[in-house]
Amino acid sequence: MNVIVYSAKPYDRLYLEEANQKAGHNLLFVEATLSEETAGLAKGRDAACIFVNDRADRAVLTSLYEGGTRFIALRCAGFNNVDLPAVKDLGMCVVRVPAYSPHAVAEHTVALMQTLNRKIHRAYNRIREGNFALQGLLGFDLHGKTVGVIGTGRIGAIVARILRAGYGCEVLAYDVQPQAELEKMGVRYASLDEVISRCDVLTLHCPLTPETHHLINADTIHAMKPGVMIVNTSRGGLVDTAAVIEALKDGRIGSLAIDVYEEEADLFFEDLSGTVIRDDVFARLTTLPNVLITGHQAYFTEEALRNIADTTIGNLTEYEKNHRCVNAVHCDRMRRRDGSRGCAGKEVCPCEPDK
Repeated sequence: MNVIVYSAKPYDRLYLEEANQKAGHNLLFVEATLSEETAGLAKGRDAACIFVNDRADRAVLTSLYEGGTRFIALRCAGFNNVDLPAVKDLGMCVVRVPAYSPHAVAEHTVALMQTLNRKIHRAYNRIREGNFALQGLLGFDLHGKTVGVIGTGRIGAIVARILRAGYGCEVLAYDVQPQAELEKMGVRYASLDEVISRCDVLTLHCPLTPETHHLINADTIHAMKPGVMIVNTSRGGLVDTAAVIEALKDGRIGSLAIDVYEEEADLFFEDLSGTVIRDDVFARLTTLPNVLITGHQAYFTEEALRNIADTTIGNLTEYEKNHRCVNAVHCDRMRRRDGSRGCAGKEVCPCEPDK
């Protein structure tokens, strides 16, 4: 297949070219993100390969379709940046990488939790300046604390296991599909309201849907324990950042660690050290001493990059041969918070695999 790879960094190119050696697809790498302005670069290409901050709304998809592109290959698990109804209307197909390395994100989540708790990032900077004072570096034992895991899919389940078996935390979980294996090891499933109100630490591992947008907001923050720690390595849109900042300022939220940000598309994955950050909300976050930010690097391990590349190339090859793909995204995979699936009785997507 003739494929354009958007948002291609050197490491993307390295692993995709390695995975493509036997498949032989014609890959064109561009550093530009996909948008209305850059969709024309895909003209004449069978497929567009995109990442988390590429925009695939109706206007962009229509432009791609008019240029001959019929296949969208996501290099990630989430697909909230793709207008699925537009995909159906145009008769296109979208595939994703459903699992690349859940351990990578889970381990990063716990690393953020402990770094924020024990002020390791602040201690590192102090020591470099010859300041060995401990004042302001006080943390707490995670052992025995109640941690809420919102979403226990592949990543959330691993986080729950690490916290329960490794740290001895009391783990409360919320998911529309509880996992018996987690329950056997002492993880207790509860209502979302109970998880939000009872936990010392909350960590988010759910997809971004209309139902989960701004799951963390002024109302839910009001219900939380004073001084709660919030960790988000899932999707930035789960958090109402303005509301969180207000709660950080008045102490209702004790600390925040994020690897994702709702408006990250204009920031993350680029070197902006020589420019002025124009996002005032994000800039405010960076001034708060009880906030820890990484730039969407939770997935960034050798294993994950290799798995992403292998699955992406495999998706391209499978679609080229069969015009179907087991990793296709269709409406039946859009799970809502109440557990329901599907698209309100509409016809199945053209890319749905055979039963």
